[in-house]
Amino acid sequence: MILILAQDISHESADFRQLMDHLHALPGIKTRVHQEKGEQQTLTEVYLIGDTGPLAVEDMKTLPGVERVVRVSEEYRVLGRHKDDERPTHFDYNGVRFGQDTLNIFAGLCAVDVQEHVEAMMKALRDNGQVCTRMGAYKPRTSPYAFQGHGKACLPWVFELAGKYGIKVIAMEITHESHLDEIRAALHQAGNPTGVMLQIGTRNTQNFELLKIVGRQQELPVLFKRGFGITLDESLNAAEYLASEGNRKVVFGLRGMKTNMGDPHRNFVDFAHVPVVKRLTRMPVCIDPSHSVGARSRAPDGLLDIFHVVAQGVVAGANMILVDFHPAPKKALVDGPQALLMEELPHFIEDVQLARETYLQRQSLAQRYRI
Repeated sequence: MILILAQDISHESADFRQLMDHLHALPGIKTRVHQEKGEQQTLTEVYLIGDTGPLAVEDMKTLPGVERVVRVSEEYRVLGRHKDDERPTHFDYNGVRFGQDTLNIFAGLCAVDVQEHVEAMMKALRDNGQVCTRMGAYKPRTSPYAFQGHGKACLPWVFELAGKYGIKVIAMEITHESHLDEIRAALHQAGNPTGVMLQIGTRNTQNFELLKIVGRQQELPVLFKRGFGITLDESLNAAEYLASEGNRKVVFGLRGMKTNMGDPHRNFVDFAHVPVVKRLTRMPVCIDPSHSVGARSRAPDGLLDIFHVVAQGVVAGANMILVDFHPAPKKALVDGPQALLMEELPHFIEDVQLARETYLQRQSLAQRYRI
């Protein structure tokens, strides 16, 4: 059960102290308090953990400071979409809105290589009206001998270039808690010219200690990728680790499932789960066509497979696209064969817009015929 308190109830207020005294007296019930601080107001939620079945919703509504009560109907307590749950399905970060009703494109380098390529990418994004990108500084690889990323050495100039070209949010994978500290330190030293969305890759989906550490900080949002060898339910429960520690600014990423049933694509494209994740949770949903397809294969109709699967995900209601581009794919240090070309960026953006318009038209049509 979730108790949503009236706006701007502080921990020092008499109502809050009276409420917590009452809750602590309930047998077998533990509490967890979460505060969401916005620009205008602070929202406090109290999670009741234990056997809450005997607690009547109407009785809980009468407690001091309580504005609304949500009875948890899904396993995912914090991120889940529960019955009669009117909590928001979006969050704002560094001037960009991420929600189940928005769509943001994160085109960029899978792995940062040289400054020239990073600047060319960011300039192209600015020239095409984009404010988000992906830039991999830390790269977990299957082989210990493969390029692992430049790490913290590249962060100062990547952040500087982002500020120069008006990039507001960079999606950047981390694999260790030290990477979080390095990113925050580099952002601070550079004067916070941009923002970072921490990315939990598929290999770390069930690295629960890392998830707890990332979840305890609420400054940076998180792109959480589905595990490529586990069920959707297991991945959603893993994402709940982030929120249970305090960080609810989470985007859920679909990046394809590791199975030969997806051949000749790199992974089995799982974008049919876009509406499923949105139905079960309040998280925006990201699709990763580059790691799903894994190649620049072109269909007889002239469209690349990556374009086709992006359209499938967007028409299904995706809210974010993480896609690889590179100024010189043959020189890319990671995943060059799947990277789109810089000159394909305008085409890609326009194609995404067509798919988005189709989704919105389908949504309106569904409302018209809704029974």
